[in-house]
Amino acid sequence: MTSSDDDHGSERTRVSVPTARAIVDCAVYRDGARVPGRFTHTEALARVRAGASGHEFCWVGLHDPDRAQLADVAAAFGLHPLAVEDAESDEQRPKLERYDDTLVLALRTVAYVEHELHTVSEIVATGQIMVFAGPDFVVAVRRGSHSQLTTLRGELEADPGRLALGPGAVLHAIADHVVDSYLDVADAVQNDVDAMEEDVFTPRSRIEIAAIYLLKREIVELRRAVLPLGTPLVLLTKPETPLPKEVRRYFRDVADHHSTVADRITDFDDALSSLVTASLAKITVQQNTDMRKITALVAIAAVPTMIAGIYGMNFEHMPELSQPWGYPVALIVMITACTALFAAFRRNGWL
Repeated sequence: MTSSDDDHGSERTRVSVPTARAIVDCAVYRDGARVPGRFTHTEALARVRAGASGHEFCWVGLHDPDRAQLADVAAAFGLHPLAVEDAESDEQRPKLERYDDTLVLALRTVAYVEHELHTVSEIVATGQIMVFAGPDFVVAVRRGSHSQLTTLRGELEADPGRLALGPGAVLHAIADHVVDSYLDVADAVQNDVDAMEEDVFTPRSRIEIAAIYLLKREIVELRRAVLPLGTPLVLLTKPETPLPKEVRRYFRDVADHHSTVADRITDFDDALSSLVTASLAKITVQQNTDMRKITALVAIAAVPTMIAGIYGMNFEHMPELSQPWGYPVALIVMITACTALFAAFRRNGWL
């Protein structure tokens, strides 16, 4: 069988995973209250669009859908192919796009990885949430194992007044949830930075400069995930955004929290840059101290080496060579000279 036949055979045996496997929850909401019953994504959308009140919408949550599952949901809700293509990736840069009456918000999620600072290669784990918010639906596509939205959905369902504002309220709640997680991660990273500062500025401590570079690398990743979200959040507060006025007001608060996190991340980056400089300076001072000690020890060792070298030349006519007290005198001279040099270097702080 040729390789082409193998490829066709693998395509025939590939099992299609139902879209329902990727759907974490799917619900219909009327006037802020969840409509009883279980729905597929197509049933939920059909129910909403069959209603005449205009106060209903559906919210579909997906976790790590494959291309076929995402295409199925996209076809049902009429999502733009370019936006769907972005949702297939888990490395999307935070951004806000508008396709007719549908808003697409990409957010990077972050989570703090518990660790011992000097023994781990990852401090901040990242993921992604892509939210499609239309007039009568919300589709949230989550990538990664953290930043679950189940608890958030429960909190919103306990507050029908907010859900009554429609899909915009869900969009705000997800953005607020993600930005709040940024604050939690920033608090945890602050402890790492403080611990690193304490290590660097503790006298006679051993400098692990590799750990500083690791932490700085993770701060760069955190900055790349967090900072670009600032512009989309500001755009969501603008009057031209198709969101209720009350929802736009809520987004102002989210934007303020995001600015706080962005400032803290910038401070972390500056602090770590200073720690790198301080660590290099401390290492240089330590190396200079070590070189002075080595130089002093070599100077002390040079005296007996010189005397032993001179009297080891075995010439016939050398001073005191035939005297019985010559050997003890040579040893006494060596010990006296070494002791004097040691005392002098110790007094000058070289030893």
